[in-house]
Amino acid sequence: MSPARQAQFWLVGTGLFLFLIYVMSSVLLPFVAGAAVAYFLDPVADWLERRRLSRLAATVVITLGFVVVLVVLLVFLVPVLQAQVVRFVEGLPDYVEALQTRLEPLFRDVLARLPAAEVARWQESAGEHLGSAVNWLGKVLGRVLSGGVALLNLVSLLVITPVVAFYLLRDWDRMVAVIDDWLPRAHAETIRAQFRAIDTTLAGFVRGQATVCLALGVFYAVGLSLAGLELGLVVGLGAGLISFVPYLGSLLGGAVSLGLAIAQWGEIVPVAIVAAIFATGQAVEGNFLTPKLVGDKVGLHPVWVMFALLAGGSLFGFVGVLLAVPVAAVIGVLARFSLNQYMASPLYLGGRRAEPQPDADPPTDPSAGPS
Repeated sequence: MSPARQAQFWLVGTGLFLFLIYVMSSVLLPFVAGAAVAYFLDPVADWLERRRLSRLAATVVITLGFVVVLVVLLVFLVPVLQAQVVRFVEGLPDYVEALQTRLEPLFRDVLARLPAAEVARWQESAGEHLGSAVNWLGKVLGRVLSGGVALLNLVSLLVITPVVAFYLLRDWDRMVAVIDDWLPRAHAETIRAQFRAIDTTLAGFVRGQATVCLALGVFYAVGLSLAGLELGLVVGLGAGLISFVPYLGSLLGGAVSLGLAIAQWGEIVPVAIVAAIFATGQAVEGNFLTPKLVGDKVGLHPVWVMFALLAGGSLFGFVGVLLAVPVAAVIGVLARFSLNQYMASPLYLGGRRAEPQPDADPPTDPSAGPS
């Protein structure tokens, strides 16, 4: 088969695969989530196997541990979160009124110093852009929510995902071996090298970033609760969890916390304490957690991650959000491989001899390539 025919075959196969994901996105959520859990926990199963446990026994131990942790969270944490959310919903009108009362004089003084025509122009422009942003975000969130729960409610997700994760985790090594046998023999080593690079990128980012999010969530929740902020536990955990999207957790969590602090106290010292908690969290995350747990060799730039998450959510709903980072990693690795091939080809070099180009390891600069 000629190279052109091979390229055509793989392009058609990729297109059909993406089309099937789009058509079946409403029912894929528990299976994609189960695969993500199995991939995340596969190193733990390998570690237990090295301690002379069988793969089945290791999978059972991990599953039981997961169930125990889930039950503990449901028994102790969920009631507290539920009480804070209910209290927030009941007191929301009072929060809004207090925030408006304390901030309105400040805005009135600032606007009074500006020309009336300039203020009117800013208000009109801000209204147009805000309306467009809200409509776009609403469509994305609607797509995410409708894709995630149209056919599968929360109960089915909680039931199916652990079962899928159990079987995938048990058979993970066997599935990898089977897929390896399917690789075209002439290009098997090259494909394996790219999959190793993809695995390195995903392992470094997903597992490392998940640990960062958990650490930030605990830090923010404990810090805000000790500061006396109402809903501190909810806001802190939420800010940590959505820190998977770069900068979003700190910006959104900081804005919500400062708004609640202003509405609750209206004094400079408590508000400054809340701001200091988020500033400290960002300093620890940027200077210690991310360099140590994620590293600088994963090849996924924050802008590339944000674009992938928004695009995945817009196209495929919540399934797209789950697939966004793996797909971004695959695209990044393949783009770097293609760039290396181009730079070693006559298209780039002309008649000069090519120097060896690495094609398996991610670059040391995370901003290289499309990422």
